Parts: sequence; C-alpha cells; structure tokens
Amino acid sequence: MEHFDFGVNLAFLLTIISTLLCVYYGAVNWNKGSEDSANKKAKQWTKLEDKIEEEL
Repeated sequence: MEHFDFGVNLAFLLTIISTLLCVYYGAVNWNKGSEDSANKKAKQWTKLEDKIEEEL
C-alpha cells in the first residue's frame, strides 16, 4: 500500500521546476554583463555624480 503525501510531492515538483528555471536562466544570461558593460555603467555613474556635484 502506497501513501502519497501532497507536501512531499509538491516539494519534489517545485525542486525540479526550480532547477530547470535556474538552468534556463544561466543559459540565457551566459556571458552577459561583461566587465566592459560594468565599466561603462561605472563611468556613466561617475559623470552623473560629477554633474550633480557641480550643480550643488
């Protein structure tokens, strides 16, 4: 006689779904946001800060 518990089955299913979503996210975002784009964002941020400081 087998007894299935809803909570255990739900946890198992959500674990599998979570794993698949993580693999998909990793595959889609592979090598995105390299250091070049981070440096560009940092430079833009610095320019914005300088502009705001000049206005003050």
